[in-house]
Amino acid sequence: MYPRPTKTRYLGEYLLHVSFEDGVRAELDFSPMVQWEGVFDALRDPATFGCARIDAEAETIVWPGDIDICPDVLYHLATGSPLPGDLPQRAANVIKLDRTTSAA
Repeated sequence: MYPRPTKTRYLGEYLLHVSFEDGVRAELDFSPMVQWEGVFDALRDPATFGCARIDAEAETIVWPGDIDICPDVLYHLATGSPLPGDLPQRAANVIKLDRTTSAA
């Protein structure tokens, strides 16, 4: 299990800034994901996409309509950390990655 996201901030269009509990921060472009058919259809509306938030119980980013993204996939997208199996395509593009960790 990878570190979970702790904060997200909408940056416009399909961009999110995501912070993880290990200090990794990334700006992710989700425009490839919103082109997929099915559950992500509603996210094509930038107003809906902009409602992204962290759900403490799900430990990931969620949107209205019970839409979410697996937190391990989210960390994989931000860092390139391996996942079991292969993803058919990238769900997001990394715009900026900061692996600065805070001292404990």
